[in-house]
Amino acid sequence: MPLVIGLTGGIGSGKSAAADEFARLGADIVDTDRIAHELTSPGGAAIAAVREVFGDAFIDAKGAMDRRRMREHVFADPGARQRLETLLHPLIREESRRRIAAAKGPYVVHVVPLLVESPDYRQRVDRVLVVDCPEDVQLARVRARSGLSEQEIRRIVSAQASREARRAAADDLIDNGSTLEALCAQVRSLHEGYLRLAQAAR
Repeated sequence: MPLVIGLTGGIGSGKSAAADEFARLGADIVDTDRIAHELTSPGGAAIAAVREVFGDAFIDAKGAMDRRRMREHVFADPGARQRLETLLHPLIREESRRRIAAAKGPYVVHVVPLLVESPDYRQRVDRVLVVDCPEDVQLARVRARSGLSEQEIRRIVSAQASREARRAAADDLIDNGSTLEALCAQVRSLHEGYLRLAQAAR
């Protein structure tokens, strides 16, 4: 198995920007959010189960899971959230495992938004890399890109691990409180270190 770096951070922290820069530098990216999106897109492997468990109202006109309706539903009903996780998580884990095993790059960046909250994922990565930023920056970024209300964003943030818990779990940390250029410079530095670790592990 390749060296696996678990990349995590709160919503709006900059995980995707960091992952994009790692990909540009040659790392393989295995992103659980992207896998979940594929599974719940038209023809995705999870659609039949979503329809069976939640009903036709949660499938949109194109045959994909209605993500906005589902998000509202699961945040209002913890039982529904648990049913969705029970349905999706085994499929996501298995597909993640398959993609990591098939990776060809020098190392894998495994993007897992809820890595700190999920002991199973923590055991499957060699190092935890946390992308961190102040909460006011986080909220402003999510509001600008998503159109969600501040109340909705704060509800999502409160369902995730705290900033302190993520920082405590980190082997490596990216400070993304300023510019994209500053983030990319930190990624380049980490990339050099990960190349050395991957080489030593061979």
